Amino acid sequence: MSAIIMDGKALAQKIKVDIAAAIGKFDKPVGLGTILVGNDPGSVAYVDGKHRDCAEVGIKSIKVNLPATATTDEVIAAVNALNADSSCTGFIVQLPLPVGVDTQKVIAAINPAKDADGLTPNNLGNLVLGFNSVVACTPKAIVALLAEYKINLSGVKVLVIGRGMTVGRPLSILLSQKPINATVTLAHSASKNLMELIKDADVVIAAMGSAHFIKAEMVKKGSVLVDVGITRDGNQLVGDFDPKVIEVATAFAPMPGGVGPMTRVMLLKNVIDLARNEK
Repeated sequence: MSAIIMDGKALAQKIKVDIAAAIGKFDKPVGLGTILVGNDPGSVAYVDGKHRDCAEVGIKSIKVNLPATATTDEVIAAVNALNADSSCTGFIVQLPLPVGVDTQKVIAAINPAKDADGLTPNNLGNLVLGFNSVVACTPKAIVALLAEYKINLSGVKVLVIGRGMTVGRPLSILLSQKPINATVTLAHSASKNLMELIKDADVVIAAMGSAHFIKAEMVKKGSVLVDVGITRDGNQLVGDFDPKVIEVATAFAPMPGGVGPMTRVMLLKNVIDLARNEK
């Protein structure tokens, strides 16, 4: 037995074709802004990838780069500038921010109508209420990838490991809603029975950032596994699952190549949705 590999890169390329066609129908330019604070290699590479995606589909790129020494007020000033920029349809603040910058204050300063990441209090509140106009990109990517491979989650035991603002918390809400209807458990660093939860789950979505933490013998045979964790091991990026899990799973979204490309393309879809909602 060897798991089907859920290829996020291939699916993202297909979606980009549709996005490029949609962009051509707007009567004014659509622009994506990014605010990058500091020069963390992972964040730099991720932001650069987003702008390559923009060039590929015809979305205007607006880059704002601030030094790692930027204060909370300076980052908020950059946010306010993009809030007021008519050429910017939507934008993101690349997370994590450097130590000393108040992430919650920065995110709260984003105009919800330009929140391409779906992380403002307004948009997260709408998610809780089921008004999913702008959904956080990684949860949206995971749902789209599972749907592409016809993995039915209705009534299924789904374990989400990690309660971060960008993945775990919004994902647990999204998966439990209609029409997905998954039975969701959210585990985290204080969960005392993690091994039991992993073994019992039909679907495990890991966003821990702990290299190869989950081994093949820890998961249920025939389960579906989605790797969202990222850890740098020398020059290589690795995920939370040991690669040998493919020997017991039915489907596996690896890191890299699974959720990552889909997260970037869902950001583009969010920008299009924001453009359509512009007054």
